[in-house]
Amino acid sequence: MTTDPNPQTCDLLIEAGFVVPVEPHGVVLEDHTVAVSGGAIVAILPIAEARTRFRATETVSRPEAALIPGLVNAHAHNPMTLLRGVADDLPLKVWLQEHIWPIEGAVIGPEFVADGVTLAIAEMLRGGTTCCNENYFFPDVQAATYKRHGFRARVGLPVIDFPTAWAKSDDEYFDRAGEVHDQWRDDPLIATAFAPHAPYTVSDENFARIRMLADQLDLPVHLHLHETAQEVEQSQQKHGQRPLARIDRLGLVNDRLIAVHMTQLTEAEIHLCAERGVSVVHCPESNLKLASGFCPVCALQKAGVNLAIGTDGVASNNDLDMFGETRTAAILAKAVAGDAAGFDAFSALRAATLGGARAMGFDHLVGSIEPGKQADLACVDLSALETQPLHHVVSQLIYATGRHQVSDVWIAGKPKMIARELVDMDVPGILANAKQWRGRIAAVGTQ
Repeated sequence: MTTDPNPQTCDLLIEAGFVVPVEPHGVVLEDHTVAVSGGAIVAILPIAEARTRFRATETVSRPEAALIPGLVNAHAHNPMTLLRGVADDLPLKVWLQEHIWPIEGAVIGPEFVADGVTLAIAEMLRGGTTCCNENYFFPDVQAATYKRHGFRARVGLPVIDFPTAWAKSDDEYFDRAGEVHDQWRDDPLIATAFAPHAPYTVSDENFARIRMLADQLDLPVHLHLHETAQEVEQSQQKHGQRPLARIDRLGLVNDRLIAVHMTQLTEAEIHLCAERGVSVVHCPESNLKLASGFCPVCALQKAGVNLAIGTDGVASNNDLDMFGETRTAAILAKAVAGDAAGFDAFSALRAATLGGARAMGFDHLVGSIEPGKQADLACVDLSALETQPLHHVVSQLIYATGRHQVSDVWIAGKPKMIARELVDMDVPGILANAKQWRGRIAAVGTQ
């Protein structure tokens, strides 16, 4: 082996038995290294070549692991980790209106949001997730919490047609949205989106206002849409239109729309989403648990719609496990379409990484392992007996791997978990916090 007399310096070399870049599609690189400098990926090359070409401050060697882009949770309500297991086994409207909203009304505030997000960050990192699309109240607190822990997020600016602890009037929702956006508009890790709750909780006037501001600020619109048959039926009764047609009339069906759930779709609606560049976020486990319906993933994929995967909130899932969610998404898609070849393992992994990044407008930064992108990466140990023998790396990642096999995580090249140990997170403190919130939330139910 010839040593380069003038090796290039870099911050980090990650050597892996397998590198799954996601882009180009369907590729697995054996015995490769990813070189990182200044938080960005600078090269992907064979291990032997990397050792001669680069001199690194640190080298991490994982010969029996797959290095993948950090997973992207494209729809989450992460403060709701503190409501894990509350009001289970109920349909959506009963669960939401008779249980979740009353509890939130009693406990929601900056402290609840900060503690819930912190618990969520720890859980996501332990499962290889490095980026999320957040949708909850107190986005100012969310953004500060994600930033404090160096976690990448697009934080939703909530709009809903009734008073909450965050805002009391339409004008206040929009005024506070503008303030939060202005504070974070140039941050390298944190961005914002408009997050109107759903067609049944947002007026035409507020949707029109969102459309105008989203156009001006070039912000995504993150919206629960066509989640249940009941939602569609009520929209037809009240507005004379299905929800998608209504928001199309209001100018919101475009390439900035992040449409979450989409379990009730006609063929014409699928093609409209494809034509307009809408991204669809599939949340299969929440939809299954709430009996909300089935997103037609294979039909959307065939039409060319960008697909992403989200866990939804822990109160309706009940975890932030993107490996489990992606496996469910892949298997459920086949059953719904009656096509065992549909939504294959590579496509599912793409939806859980680059598809989510594209939906969020982050695909120039993350979602694949390519030079120039941020080094948001996860290492997955495939040496365990549960993932052996290793005939097909991506098949094992989607159909056999558990989140407990994630060994190492980096965001913008900074270590967040090394050898299963979280970096710079107070795990005992997080656990103690969760337990005291359990008591406070339980007390609400007894009042």
